[in-house]
Amino acid sequence: MHDLIVIGGGPAGLAAAVAAYENGVNDILIIERDQKLGGILNQCIHNGFGLHYFKEELTGPEYAARFIDKVQATDIDVLLDTMVLEVTEDKEVHIVNKDQGYQILRAKSIVLAMGCRERTRGAIGIAGSRPAGVFTAGTAQRYINMEGYLVGKKVIILGSGDIGLIMARRMTLEGAEVLACIEVMPYSGGLTRNIVQCLDDYDIPLLLSHTITEIRGKNRVEQVVVSEVDEQRQPVPGTEQIVDCDTILLSVGLIPENELSRDAKLHLDSRTSGPFVYENMETSTPGIFACGNVVHVHDLVDFVTAESIKAGSSAASYILEQEKDLTKCLTIKNGTHVTYVVPQKIRDENIDRRTELFFRVNKVFDESQILIKSQGEVLAKQKKSYIVPGEMEKIKLSKKVLAKVTNGEIEVCVEEVSKG
Repeated sequence: MHDLIVIGGGPAGLAAAVAAYENGVNDILIIERDQKLGGILNQCIHNGFGLHYFKEELTGPEYAARFIDKVQATDIDVLLDTMVLEVTEDKEVHIVNKDQGYQILRAKSIVLAMGCRERTRGAIGIAGSRPAGVFTAGTAQRYINMEGYLVGKKVIILGSGDIGLIMARRMTLEGAEVLACIEVMPYSGGLTRNIVQCLDDYDIPLLLSHTITEIRGKNRVEQVVVSEVDEQRQPVPGTEQIVDCDTILLSVGLIPENELSRDAKLHLDSRTSGPFVYENMETSTPGIFACGNVVHVHDLVDFVTAESIKAGSSAASYILEQEKDLTKCLTIKNGTHVTYVVPQKIRDENIDRRTELFFRVNKVFDESQILIKSQGEVLAKQKKSYIVPGEMEKIKLSKKVLAKVTNGEIEVCVEEVSKG
């Protein structure tokens, strides 16, 4: 029996384990399926990490190394090259590896930090033949940065998520020609800084409201058909362009890796595809916590770290203290123009002074305001000059604001501010 098992040795799992250790839990085990700790950061060799948390600019491996060093300075146990097969409601963790074989481990508490995976061609259903040369952007990133293979020379990128934008620059630096980044939405899905640094700085065009309607090629990709789309994201007849290329990189969204969460019968949010969590990152099953991209897809690893420290600290409290009998619970609802909100539930008796809500919007806003409502009454608001779907937003709520809620529900809305 372990006190705490952390599933995933990426940035979320590392930060959660360190936080639990620093809060008094000594018997901690991190389980990682790869052969070393660090997760996705090991293949993110570009800089831009750590500006919020460490107040300096780091590469992905440098950021990961900071937390790996912290783990190695403790007596936290680590199992590498180990696959978790199942997590049960009563906190059993079924694992397998080549050295110990199949094992069932038990824990007083579990932190889920499995990260997310990429949507593939099959998930979005592009018509055409099935040649080689179609990769998800993250797979191409691993091939180039860790395995040393150039995946193509004449590249089209479908989708403008951050990995796709970063790979546009990476492929260019390796000598490939990136013909265009194509986005079905009328706005980019990535950070503004990545659009500027990875596309604009290299004169790579971004075609908004466009998509690939056909892939052509026998053994290898030879051509794609690119079409404009209307407001319903349907191809517009007569707008087809044929583009010669040998490689397609897909950056069409990330999905929280939640097969284990389903096994554990956790309550999942259909909007985020991650588990419902409370203000302390506890899931619907007491003692099982979740953090990072397994809950919702973040744009900055610094935010993953902050969230995971909260999860690890909360798991420590669960292990070391008697469980509190919390009666009052507020439900957070998605209001106007809000795609999702995390956490989905707040137990205000668990909050000392304030809590944070993270959310994304479904359109581009210039002058706008974030509104916190209850039964139509505005409890709090915050003005913003610019909000885009590709960047996660947050708002802090004080205990005084939460005390005004009478019906047990809070609604998060975003509205445009008239300039008149």
